[in-house]
Amino acid sequence: MNLEWKITPMGAPRANRSDAWRKRPVILKYYKFRDDVNSEMKKIEFPWKSLETLIVDFFIPMPKSWSAKKVLAMNNTPHQQKPDIDNLTKALLDSIFRDGDDCRVYDIKARKFWAGEGSIGITL
Repeated sequence: MNLEWKITPMGAPRANRSDAWRKRPVILKYYKFRDDVNSEMKKIEFPWKSLETLIVDFFIPMPKSWSAKKVLAMNNTPHQQKPDIDNLTKALLDSIFRDGDDCRVYDIKARKFWAGEGSIGITL
């Protein structure tokens, strides 16, 4: 099963104790990301209970300040800047497994690319 979610990927932020009462903008953005992932999962009845292997492609949007020439040259090329692939994967798995039971996934392949707009491609 191949899925493409029109959700801009983001890495998991470093949380601290005060985030429980003082909602920083990065934490609010992360909560919105998690809610967006959950709403996409509900649309298709995502098989998260039987998930063991996961292939994920993160498409990171290119900055608007880039020239048209650079956008053309960089489209669908590997993204080798921050956010790190492990933070993107952690944010996605934490969003899919809200109960903290992401230990079931034992095989994961994740890649990140530059794209015109942000999205997440998942192959189950």
